[in-house]
Amino acid sequence: MLAGVFPVSPASARTEHDEQLWANFTVIGNVNKFAYFVEAQPRIGNGISRTQQLLLRPAVGYRLTDTVTAYVGYAHVFLPIENGRDRNEERIFGQLNWALPKVAGGSGLLRTRIERRTLSHGEDTGWRLRQLVRYVHPLGNPKHARPLIQIEGFVALNKTDWGARDGFDQLRTLVGFEVPLFGRSTMDVGYQNQTINDPGGRIRMNHTAAFTFWIRP
Repeated sequence: MLAGVFPVSPASARTEHDEQLWANFTVIGNVNKFAYFVEAQPRIGNGISRTQQLLLRPAVGYRLTDTVTAYVGYAHVFLPIENGRDRNEERIFGQLNWALPKVAGGSGLLRTRIERRTLSHGEDTGWRLRQLVRYVHPLGNPKHARPLIQIEGFVALNKTDWGARDGFDQLRTLVGFEVPLFGRSTMDVGYQNQTINDPGGRIRMNHTAAFTFWIRP
């Protein structure tokens, strides 16, 4: 059963590695029961030599309970192509955030997101499901950095003429620290491994220095 979702790579499958740098600047907050976030993400790859993606993603939400918030949003992804015509991706998404009860003294979060995706070089609409699990463990002093682990799996729900295949799409695993900044703002810093299942049995593995700035007014 698992083989249908997480395919077993044949002996001939090849893995391509890249070193990348991702930065994420997110302003997030709430007004009474309403919530919002706005984020900008430049992603630099090809041996940290050029920008491969620039993602802009705003969303508005509503607190359903003290621990569950629902969002709807839009993302524009600019995809510069070296020596070629640039591409763009448009996404409309729905998202649910669950704040988990304390686990071993730490705080957890589940985030479920479904995306409707279109790309400028194709006609089809793709659908993708993403599930994130996040855990942060305090070390006593609230001013100290806190160990962080975050895992997010992606599953494509259909095939498209621009390359999406139904089934396992990618897995991101982040290990690092949540660092207090000012007020309630924090920064995530760490190493992220991104494993992508590409067509033709090709696996891409990106080794990423990841920085996320959570600005909470």
